[in-house]
Amino acid sequence: MTRLFTEFPQRIADVTNQLTTQGIPLTAVDRTTLAWCTAAQMLTDHHHTAIAQQVPAADALVRELGVRGLTQLHSDLHHGAPIDYRFTRCPYCSGLGEDPTLPDCRQVGCPPQYEFADHPHICPVCRGEDYQPTWFAEKRIAQLDRLLGDPNKHHDLGNSLLSRLRIQARQLMYR
Repeated sequence: MTRLFTEFPQRIADVTNQLTTQGIPLTAVDRTTLAWCTAAQMLTDHHHTAIAQQVPAADALVRELGVRGLTQLHSDLHHGAPIDYRFTRCPYCSGLGEDPTLPDCRQVGCPPQYEFADHPHICPVCRGEDYQPTWFAEKRIAQLDRLLGDPNKHHDLGNSLLSRLRIQARQLMYR
């Protein structure tokens, strides 16, 4: 919970300080929101440019798609590939899985029966995926070992091919 009170306000402060230093107003769209600051930071990091060059793109993204546009941006920055947030830290919630802005039920649109049930709201970008790359990688390797481990199931494959596949699978999982 301390990340909610340190990391996210710091991200907003860093981006808004850069904008005000360069004389860029914070009001075209609300450039002080976590969504806008995250979009601007993602674009800046990806393109290795100053934040001032990414202001129009971040404005358009947030204006047209809102917070959910971060999911599309993240995929676009990875050449259109879907992002598996179990292995990739969400740029919005930093892997927490909950909406870091702590919206209330009316803002999210929870059914009336849940409005008083003190429950977390999932992150709109990663959809609450559980970011645990090591745990998921070990689980996936165990599944591959089970699939590749029994030579009787794969009698048509030579043992050397099975060994090479095991080694390649392990190398891919730990990259």
